[in-house]
Amino acid sequence: MDIIRVIVISFIITLILGLIFIPLLRRLHIGQNIRQDGPKTHLKKKGTPTMGGIIMIIALFITSVTSGIMNKDMIVLLLSTLGFGLIGFVDDYIKIVKKRSLGLKAHQKLIAQIILAVILAVYQSYTSELGTKIIIPFLKSKYLDLGMLYIPFIAFVVVGTVNSVNLTDGLDGLASGITMIVMSFFGMVALNQGMNSMAVFSTSLAGACLGFLVYNSYPAKIMMGDTGSMALGGAVSAIAILLNLPLIIPIVGGIYFIESLSVIIQVVSFKLTGKRVFLMAPLHHHFEQKGWKETKVVLVFWTITVILCLIGTISLK
Repeated sequence: MDIIRVIVISFIITLILGLIFIPLLRRLHIGQNIRQDGPKTHLKKKGTPTMGGIIMIIALFITSVTSGIMNKDMIVLLLSTLGFGLIGFVDDYIKIVKKRSLGLKAHQKLIAQIILAVILAVYQSYTSELGTKIIIPFLKSKYLDLGMLYIPFIAFVVVGTVNSVNLTDGLDGLASGITMIVMSFFGMVALNQGMNSMAVFSTSLAGACLGFLVYNSYPAKIMMGDTGSMALGGAVSAIAILLNLPLIIPIVGGIYFIESLSVIIQVVSFKLTGKRVFLMAPLHHHFEQKGWKETKVVLVFWTITVILCLIGTISLK
């Protein structure tokens, strides 16, 4: 299937689903809860329809399944996206429908994520031509053989990526726009390597993110919720693992990485010294507190991601 056609089909499906789901979510009163300690400008977003990640997941599945390019890798990619999306869905459901503000307990989410991550790691270690080797960016044709450490390392990368994408989803269009750029990068890499199923999967999700941005860009008419952010994290980590490129994630997904790192630094600093490094964490809120408009933060982070993906492309030459 032509890659441009894949993007267009996924984009159109997402647009159509948005017209259906947004009014439906409003009628069901499935609206976003806003943290009281967050930026005051976000309080007006309370009640905005959420769990919109379902739209992207459906568009991804329809486009991928009808592409005519289905194999084991495609199935694993789709199941990874669905599996992590399901964890997010349950979390959203408990918080929004059951009115339990904390949703799933931290250890419940972590255990579920680790199980999915280990399954993905085991699959790749047994099916990949490289076995337990991974590609080292910037070192042409150089590989790192992790051996027995492969499965725990991959599990760590997957869980870390999923939660980093989840933390990035805090501004209108931020996570969806960044993921669109990152998945476009992976689509090009897969296409260059002749891995058509992975290229279709990546560009299908990129098209879905683009369609979702029509509704999710500022001012957002719908939020993706944990359903969407965890599904996107599952997709990004899965495609990187199946391409043997887990080490490329901190490069092309640099924004995910620094968002997560900012939270870790903030927590550690406060516990050790009683002082905060950032005005607010994750990092995107820090810039908001410094007076940046939400749209400016998003545009700057998108631009940085484009640059990082170009660097990622160079690193594989």
